[in-house]
Amino acid sequence: MEIIPAIDLRGGRVVRLVQGDPSRETRYAHEPTAIAQEWERRGAPRLHLVDLDGAFGGTPANQQALRDIFRVIRIPAQVGGGLRSLTAVRGALDLGAAVAIVGTAAIRDPGFLEAACRAFPGRVALGLDARGGWLAASGWTEATALRAMDLARQASHLALAAIIYTDIQRDGMLEGPDLEGLSSVAGSTRIPVIASGGISSERDIHNLKALAPLGVVGAIIGKALYDGRVTLEAALHAAARMGC
Repeated sequence: MEIIPAIDLRGGRVVRLVQGDPSRETRYAHEPTAIAQEWERRGAPRLHLVDLDGAFGGTPANQQALRDIFRVIRIPAQVGGGLRSLTAVRGALDLGAAVAIVGTAAIRDPGFLEAACRAFPGRVALGLDARGGWLAASGWTEATALRAMDLARQASHLALAAIIYTDIQRDGMLEGPDLEGLSSVAGSTRIPVIASGGISSERDIHNLKALAPLGVVGAIIGKALYDGRVTLEAALHAAARMGC
């Protein structure tokens, strides 16, 4: 199981939102490049980078910050936020992303997800952001009538790198991951699943490890790392100790 630090970008700076709400923002003083280098230095196997302005606005908006990060790191990174066209997906990969994450466009047009996987096999991840199992789009501002597990099932035949499942209600709340939702999604697909939202302790990592037989292969951690609830070293050690 990979432990993946998150770096959320808004206006070129590193921030954390609570439940995706832009009015509940914490801004961190360090430059994005410094934070990315710090996570790499401390042993992160990869990074999770989100262009929040792109997610809210619909088109990528933090390319310079992303470009600067890719200039200084050697580990791979996955990038999401505003990737709603093949041109945008290609742009993220050309910047240096190992994997481009698509969400809103995949919800609105399943044909887009298929086209992206054909164009970039193994380099596209499907982002499933849900409240109570129901998907949200447009930077989590738009509710849908589609269940996360249903879209995961529909995408099982595609050449996806992973499915990233985020429980919006838990994101930034430090209350533990949505194990029930993760189980539903992972049990619906053959695609590896990465957990996001609420992960804040070594116990949470232990609980996620129990879902490994279903295909849960990674954990994205954000606020808990920045607030010191868990250190990256402790999270990595917990994963290694449990034979992840």
